[in-house]
Amino acid sequence: MKRLLRGGRVVSGDGCRPADILIENGKISKIGEGLSCEDACVVSVEGKLLFPGFIDAHTHFDLHVAGTVTADDFETGTKAALRGGTTTVIDFGTQYPGETMKEGLCNWHKKADGKASCDYGFHMSITEWNEELDREIDDMIAAGVTSFKLYMTYDTQVDDKTIYQILKRLKKVHGIAGVHCENSGVIAALQEEAKAAGRMGVASHPETRPAAAEAEAISRLLRLAEIAGAPVIVVHLTSREGLKMIEEARARGQEVYVETCPQYLLMDDSLYRLPGFEGSRYVCAPPLRTPADEERLWQGLKDGEIQTISTDHCSFTLEQKTLGMDDFTKIPGGMPGVETRGILMYSEGVVKGRLDEAQMCRLLAENPARLYGLYPRKGVLAPGSDADIVVIDPSVKDIISADDQITNVDYAPFEGKEVTGRIEQVYLRGESVVEAHQVVKTGLGQYVSRGTYEDCR
Repeated sequence: MKRLLRGGRVVSGDGCRPADILIENGKISKIGEGLSCEDACVVSVEGKLLFPGFIDAHTHFDLHVAGTVTADDFETGTKAALRGGTTTVIDFGTQYPGETMKEGLCNWHKKADGKASCDYGFHMSITEWNEELDREIDDMIAAGVTSFKLYMTYDTQVDDKTIYQILKRLKKVHGIAGVHCENSGVIAALQEEAKAAGRMGVASHPETRPAAAEAEAISRLLRLAEIAGAPVIVVHLTSREGLKMIEEARARGQEVYVETCPQYLLMDDSLYRLPGFEGSRYVCAPPLRTPADEERLWQGLKDGEIQTISTDHCSFTLEQKTLGMDDFTKIPGGMPGVETRGILMYSEGVVKGRLDEAQMCRLLAENPARLYGLYPRKGVLAPGSDADIVVIDPSVKDIISADDQITNVDYAPFEGKEVTGRIEQVYLRGESVVEAHQVVKTGLGQYVSRGTYEDCR
């Protein structure tokens, strides 16, 4: 079916302009003012903003972790993502110790194939390194998995030698690694101290994962990347101290990309001091920081120091959170986010003047498309691109509530927050999948084989 979206304002990384969009065969055919097409279904988007479909490059669906499994799998998670304007996710497949990367990728395809409602790709998390895994890097690139994840903490962490070796290997094939940066040893020592003192409650979570532990790991990672001569991505940045380490590396001439998340922009560590066990719903790693950190991150977004906003969607029910009722280290870490990211960034970013529409477009669509090998198929509204389109009505006000969400959890981190704007319609490769803010078609998601970030500069 041909569709003609008429009368809206089309948003790009360069700005906004009045334009119509003609969709044919799942692709954008034409963009311009006053378009007409006799056999097209005309959809009025008068007064609306049209963004490229958002890309969330940091989700954890159907993940076995912390003695349980995330509440959202690919069926519920990608449906929630669609409602939030996200038309492509990149989830973290994992090569667990003793597995090959091929086995890890196969496991994630089994989780997602035939179940996803938005398009999807995979990063590959590497938990160990040997000659066989080294050879498999080429196979991953050929399979369209061109980005990789490394942890500097948790039981999936890799040591400095391994980080250096992997970064050097990825440089050869134009792959890139995103790294979870926290000093594992310091965190372990601080947790032991807290437990010895009987401080087993939620408030000990941020105290034992301080910003300095994040900044130290970022600094160490960037020195390893400097020696390897490789670009790197710092994922879910939370702190001004961490951003300072990145600034210093860039001043040395290093190529460093940065991601942050809505929770680090709009929540602070006072939530961990809520009465009883209520603060557990906000436990994530790295933890929420201070209002001063929030403001520095917003400034980093405005100034272009931070390139992408993802969610780190890793959802658990309140019952699952009680696994850590008597021991804060056993609280499953993570929050939902795919359903609210888009409108939060519009309402708290654009409406409040922290960002403009073009910056929001770059942070949620264009930059991740370029960084993760999807551009110009995704991330832009242009002739030949996939017709992934988000239609926002800027005049509507809503209240975020768990009673009105698809995400498969029984709470909403931003419960009661008023937002300005509503994602009214979403198109996935030309198919209308969200109408009047409700998902109307599911199961249309396809695996997206990605190029390298070098292909999309």
